Order: sequence, then structure tokens, then C-alpha cells
Amino acid sequence: MSQTDSSLARNTFQKIISHAKEYGFVFPSSEIYDGLAAVYDYGQNGVELKNNIKNLWWKTMTMLNDNIVGIDAAIFMHPLTWKASGHIDGFSDPMIDNKDSKKRYRVDHLIEGHAEQLEENGKNNEAEQLLVAMNGFLTKEDFAGLKSLIEDTKIKCPVCGTANWTEVRQFNLMFSTKVGAVAEDSELIYLRPETAQGIFVNFLNVQKSGRMKIPFGIAQIGKAFRNEIVARQFIFRMREFEQMEMQFFIRPGTEMEWYNKWKEARIKWHKALGFPAEKLRFHDHDKLAHYANAAVDIEFEFPFGFKEIEGIHSRTDFDLANHQQFSGKKLQYFDNEINQNYVPYVVETSVGADRTFLAVLCNAYTEESTGEGENKKDRIFLKIHPALAPVKVAIFPLVKKDGLPEKAKEIVEMLKYDFKVIYEERDTVGKRYTRQDLIGTPFCITVDYDSLADSAVTIRYRDTTEQRRVPIAELHGLIAKEVSFKNIFEKL
Repeated sequence: MSQTDSSLARNTFQKIISHAKEYGFVFPSSEIYDGLAAVYDYGQNGVELKNNIKNLWWKTMTMLNDNIVGIDAAIFMHPLTWKASGHIDGFSDPMIDNKDSKKRYRVDHLIEGHAEQLEENGKNNEAEQLLVAMNGFLTKEDFAGLKSLIEDTKIKCPVCGTANWTEVRQFNLMFSTKVGAVAEDSELIYLRPETAQGIFVNFLNVQKSGRMKIPFGIAQIGKAFRNEIVARQFIFRMREFEQMEMQFFIRPGTEMEWYNKWKEARIKWHKALGFPAEKLRFHDHDKLAHYANAAVDIEFEFPFGFKEIEGIHSRTDFDLANHQQFSGKKLQYFDNEINQNYVPYVVETSVGADRTFLAVLCNAYTEESTGEGENKKDRIFLKIHPALAPVKVAIFPLVKKDGLPEKAKEIVEMLKYDFKVIYEERDTVGKRYTRQDLIGTPFCITVDYDSLADSAVTIRYRDTTEQRRVPIAELHGLIAKEVSFKNIFEKL
């Protein structure tokens, strides 16, 4: 990316962040108290969009697949869960402190931030060499090498501007708390850093109560918590975030077949949301996690570059085998087809709800100019897939008198049980269109004087601004067809 392109992308991302706040999508958390780093709240339009994304994922998994069911496990889990999963001993990242600012940084974030600055200055080769060197040291867990790389590259603290660094050390990313009414008798527990373990410990409960046969999957949407040191790139990296995960239990020896099947199925899902193929790519892991024998990320091209939105991992039998060992309970499956008892292998798909939300927002943000000279018009709108749009339809009376508001409210009453509807009567119709464009509403309906006589209204389409006359009796069916998840499912 050239320096000019990088500058434009940065500028666009800042516009998207400002737009998200101004139009009720995302707010800084506790803003009246100057906020809390890496924590955000979803506003009135943001929560609708995020819920639509989660609902689509849930239905994709549990309704389109007859061998996948869902659960909702608790955030708090027995502490041994995290010992068995390896999080207590191994869920750490290399960190470094600046002695002057007293700020702590994840080493990879610090180096990646410097690489981004090099790219912005047109030094793409230097940036690439820096990242290659970093990945090499991370793979070998060579902390001294990472420290030397930071010093040799003259990377400075973003806060104080000095390069007075400590040694690189490992820090655990889990939040801990205590449970129990009496302080001295309370037990140390953790806020879950991932949702997967709630699925693994419920493997037998689901398998037996649902009479599930392998291969089968368990899906879950839920909050997870990680003590991320550096707040970066808006909601892309947060301390409190939401995951949409599915663990697919399979016969040992079939893992690569299923790994490749889910890899292709999941990138197809992202394309079906409207993400262009050139904005998506696979990135194989250079260093595998302790539980995996294969891992790939699906990356989306945000304005700040290609970044992970979903991971597909072949987890082997690591999780179930470890929980079996630490709990003393058998977590095995008897396979009638081969007359064998075994601990199942697992292929995981894990997608960030917040990151998908951000990808949808970035992909939807559109600045458009039409006409020339005095007739030139600039328009900003969110080109969100109608099935995901926060508001499906806005209904306007042309004027606030002569029975038009009453007629418009009859249409609201007819539609509101099946669609998120907005009624608005302030300002000119043109200004009302603009407000709906800015939140991504796909359809606007105007009730005029003719509507009282012919029982028809004018419907305006967001993306094309085309307007046409439609009988009121046909509105429900027309909108239902346009906003149905079926339009996405048919592409899968």
C-alpha cells in the first residue's frame, strides 16, 4: 500500500468510527467518565445490526445443519477447567514495559504498529522484513531476539517517545476474580477467555440427551474476556468481546477432511454477507496453538489492512482428553459403525461477532457522487445487506395533516410485528431519506394524498434511490422477500 493509499484508508476508518458514534452504532463505554480503554457499548442501531449478525450465524449453524445443536454455557467455570485447557499455564503473550511511561505492550502489537508506520512512509519492504523477523522469534519463543529487534529497529513508546525498555516477559491474559461470601474462604476463578470450553465440558450432556451421532457439532454465542494491554483499531481488539463458536466432533483420522470442508464453508458464509472475494483471504498459522494440528484464519481487508475475523482449527482430541484426565470422568463416544470406543477429535470454527460487525460496517460505508457541476450531489449511505440492516423500513407521511399520519401509522401497525420499523414525520422527505441512508435502512415508504384514494404508497430503494408505486396490500410480502435470511442462505 502506498503512502497516499494508507493515508486515505486511515482517513476513511476515522470517518467510519465517527459515523458509528454519531448514528447510534457504537459508543465509547463509560464516556461521561472519560471512557474505559478497549471497552465499547453498542447503541440503538449497533445492537440491532449485531443481533442480526448473530442470529444469521446461529440459524446457519443450527437450522441449515441437521447435526449441529446449540447451547449457552455459563461464563464462570470450575478453575480446573482452565488448568485442563492449558490456559493457566500457557495462555500468555510476550509483553514489554517502558520504564519511563510505565506502560506495558504486547510485543507483537508494538512491532506491528511500527511496521504500519513504515508502510505509511512507503517503506513496505522494511515493514515486511520486520514482520518476518518478528514471526521467526515468536515461533522460537526467543524473547531476547524480540528485545533486540525492538532495540535495533529503534521502536519507541507511543506515549512517552523513549526506547527505555524492560526485558520481554510472558503475562497471562485471563481476568481473575473470587467467588464466595467470606473473603478468606473464597475461591479464585476466572472470566472465561474463550467460549469453547463450555462446549467441551458439556460434550456428553449434549450427546446423550440429544442422542447425537458423530459427526455432530455444538454451537454457542457468548462473551469472553481477555486482558488485552493495548487498545487498538476501535472494536477490533477489546477486553470484553463476543464469539460465535462451533465445535464439530469427529472420528479420529477424519480431521483434515472436515477441516477443509469447514474452511470452505466458512469463507463462503462471509462472501454471502456481501464481502467481495478480493477482500477475503486465508492465512495459515506460522505457529500452531498447543491444541492444534492445523489452523487457518479467514482475514478481511479492513481500512487498516487484512486482519483475522475467523479462525478454523483442527484441535485433535486435546480438549476432551485433558478434561477426561483432570475430571476423572470418561468423555468418550462409542461408535457403532466401527464398534470402537474413542475420544473424539474436534474441528473448530470461531468467528468474532464484534469483528464481523466491524467488517460489515467498513464494507457498507459508501460515499457516492452523482451528477456534474451544479447538479452534483454527494451522498453517504450504509450499503448493508437488507437481511442484516438494523432498521428494515421507514414510513413517512408526506405532511403532518389531512389524515396522512393516521394512514402511515396503520402501515406501521401492519409491519411492526415482523420487521424493525421507524415512523418519522419531521423535516422534508428528502432529509428523512438522508437520515435513513446514514443508518442503512433499505426501504423508505412515503404516504401521500393519493394513498388515501388508491391505497398505494411510494417505496424508495436505498442503494439505487429508485422509487416506485406499490399497493399497501403488497408491502408485507415485498419487504419479507427482500430482508429474508433466505437471500443469504441460497448463496451457501
